[in-house]
Formats: sequence, C-alpha cells, structure tokens
Amino acid sequence: MEIVDNIILIGMPGSGKSSVGVVLAKALGYSFLDVDLVIQEREGALLQEILDRRGMEAFLDAESRAIQALSCRRTVIAPGGSCVCREQAMAHLQGLGTVVYLALSLKEVEGRIHNLATRGIAMAPGQTISDVYRYREPLYRRYAHLTVSADGQSLAETVETVKQALAAPERADINKKKDVINS
Repeated sequence: MEIVDNIILIGMPGSGKSSVGVVLAKALGYSFLDVDLVIQEREGALLQEILDRRGMEAFLDAESRAIQALSCRRTVIAPGGSCVCREQAMAHLQGLGTVVYLALSLKEVEGRIHNLATRGIAMAPGQTISDVYRYREPLYRRYAHLTVSADGQSLAETVETVKQALAAPERADINKKKDVINS
C-alpha cells in the first residue's frame, strides 16, 4: 500500500485516536506522535492542570502552538480532540498529510468516556460532552480528507477500516478537497 507523508487522526475524545494511531503506525512502519504528550512536555503540566489553572482558551492556544510546531514525515499523528477549535492548527495538520476523522455517534462517545473530570478535555464550565460533540462534529467533517466510522468496531477493525480508506482510489481527490477547505 502506497501512503505518502503523514496520517493525522482526528475525532472526539474516546474515538481511539491514540490507540488506533499506535497500531496503525506499527502496521505501516510509521512513527507515532501523540500531540497531548507534546503539549504536556512543552507546557510542563498535565492537560487537566493546564485547563484548570489557565482556562480553556489558553489551553486551545497552547495546543495550537504545539501543533503548528510539528514537522515530521511518515508519522501517524494523534492530536487532541480540540485541535479543530483553532483554524491555524488544522491548516498546519492538513499540510502535513491526510486527515482522517474517526467518527463516532454521541451515544458511543458517551459510553467510552468515563473520566471526564480528569481526562483533559477542553470544555467550558457548564458544558456537557453532548455540547462539545454538537460543536465539534461539523468541524471534524469540514477538516477531514477522509471520514471513517468507528462505531461498534474493535481496535483491529477500526485500524483495518482506516487502512482500507487510505488505500482507496478516491484518495486521488484529496488534494481537490484540500483546495476547497482552504479557500
């Protein structure tokens, strides 16, 4: 399978970006990069600490700076679910490679997230995961070159679905979609 440059997995918290990313990277012989870990290293604090001490907007700015500093090849990149909240961050990711949205239904997201208070999810005070989903879901679709449904799938099934989507002949139209998104 011929895959060029990087693969960027976006989606809601709990969609499997990191888990799928690690297995996909191994299967393709790529490196794996978890942007949440990059943010923690750059900021010297855990994600939840950044959110609690500095607030959501400062967190989103720190995340965007970390993403815009990325420079890599042949890497599966797993940014945080809030990466779509900053247009500059997404423009950089789109330039790095193919952006794949791991789509889940709200019901599936809610069933997968059990540590909401400590997970480091960028949410405004009083927001629910449902609110976050309704805001971000259209953004994931807007920025993705490919959308893969991960509902009801095992890790192995999702990895295989992503590999098949990346190998599909219609990938040739990705650059056309990039032009539409960036215009």
